[in-house]
Amino acid sequence: MQFAIPHVPRRVRLTQVPGAVGRLVRTSMLGLLFMAVVGAGAAVAGRFFLKERTFLARALEVEGLVSGRSLPPAEKRMDGEATLEVLYSVNERQYTVNGVRTSAEYAEGLGRGARVTLLVDPDQPDRPREARFVREQSGAINLLPWGLALGALGAVGLFLRELRRTLRAELEPLRRGALVWLTPDGPLPETRREIVFPAFYYRDDVKHSVRARARPGRAPVRNGEKVLAAVVPREPSWVRVIDEDLARTLGWIR
Repeated sequence: MQFAIPHVPRRVRLTQVPGAVGRLVRTSMLGLLFMAVVGAGAAVAGRFFLKERTFLARALEVEGLVSGRSLPPAEKRMDGEATLEVLYSVNERQYTVNGVRTSAEYAEGLGRGARVTLLVDPDQPDRPREARFVREQSGAINLLPWGLALGALGAVGLFLRELRRTLRAELEPLRRGALVWLTPDGPLPETRREIVFPAFYYRDDVKHSVRARARPGRAPVRNGEKVLAAVVPREPSWVRVIDEDLARTLGWIR
């Protein structure tokens, strides 16, 4: 057997690399699943945004009276929340509602009988919200569409990055990698399934530890206990053991 391995860059197609198409498909499926999860989250956030904007557009300002309040412990009142029990009327009908959220610092200054401004949806008059608290939060809510857009762009970018990285990990060792004699940390199992195993090689008298990918059942090219491999030094996990079948497929054997 005589090898005729071309100089870099070598011409290697994805379909020539054992298992590469399957790994690329799996990466694509996981990426699409991730995109679906992100899309579902964006849909929920979008519905919340539309609901809040609709409420603010429809809500009426109503004056209410505080009949009770529930405050958090004193050490948690900074940026904390409290709840109020309020009395108010809408369309000449009286309501008493407990659990109206507001900021704890604001609620500290509200005694029994204090007046507060409420926002009430005419279609749901029994669900008032404290106006000051709602308007403080509306600024953050208005940023939600921008956050959704950036999140979607980030998800697409991450998906494309991982897809490109998977493609490069399959092809770059064979196209541009250095060829070295790799020493496995232990005996390779007799199996026809692809495995990943720890190994090392020396280059310029420096030992490099890597994780290599190989199919031992395909008769790797050996030199004693060592096996021939293509490595990308800057990516320790991008190591492909060269077996005889792969060398023939790539035209590296005369």
